[in-house]
Amino acid sequence: MDTLELWQYGLIALGAFLVGLGKGGLPGVGNITVVLMALALPPKASVGILLPILISADIIAVIVYRRHAEWSYIWKLAPWMFAGILVGYFVFSRVDDAQVRFLIGLILLSMTGVHFYRKWLRRHATEIDTLPQHPVFIGSTGIIGGFATMVANAAGPVAALYFIASGLPKYAYIGTSAWFFLLANLVKVPLMMDLGIIHVESIQFSASFMLYSVLGAMIAPHIVKHINQKAFESLIWFFVIVGGIKLILP
Repeated sequence: MDTLELWQYGLIALGAFLVGLGKGGLPGVGNITVVLMALALPPKASVGILLPILISADIIAVIVYRRHAEWSYIWKLAPWMFAGILVGYFVFSRVDDAQVRFLIGLILLSMTGVHFYRKWLRRHATEIDTLPQHPVFIGSTGIIGGFATMVANAAGPVAALYFIASGLPKYAYIGTSAWFFLLANLVKVPLMMDLGIIHVESIQFSASFMLYSVLGAMIAPHIVKHINQKAFESLIWFFVIVGGIKLILP
């Protein structure tokens, strides 16, 4: 990582900028970063390089959207997410990346399919849908998301599935996600340091790209305010599905 070619620098910088746009509220664009980073760097090293960049964008998003967070949703999901992070920590060095990504993508698409099937079945129902708040749904979503974020920084679509299925409005979704991922990503730092994925040199390398993520996070809110709720939810679901397909493809 001492000598980057121009194409590598460009991919990482673009990925960092997209991280900022995603954390700042533009649905799904940050998911592309995982692919760009894996193209520019060795896959496991890219996970450690990306984490501090994610945290820098998380901080900006929390500053901008901190008043919109719905903490009840965070408290429900966080313990399960942290459990999933611990599972990911113990299996990280023993797992086949391709198999894990396929499994996460398959589960994600299956959960999305179930959600839309139930929504179709309930198209004439008048009572509130209680599935998103069922303990089994929350627990499974949290554990899968925690595992995905630990092994691949890929929990965005999983968390989106829970927050959007719960019916959070646009700004509540962004604010809740911002706080949630800041906490989750901070928890991951000492675990990744213990695994040797994050160290002083990798943090210095990440720091050289943080400006791009911060810039993206500052620009995004000016775009978000022009997106209506229906379009916002449609974009979220589109990128959840795209993210799931991306994970299962070789």
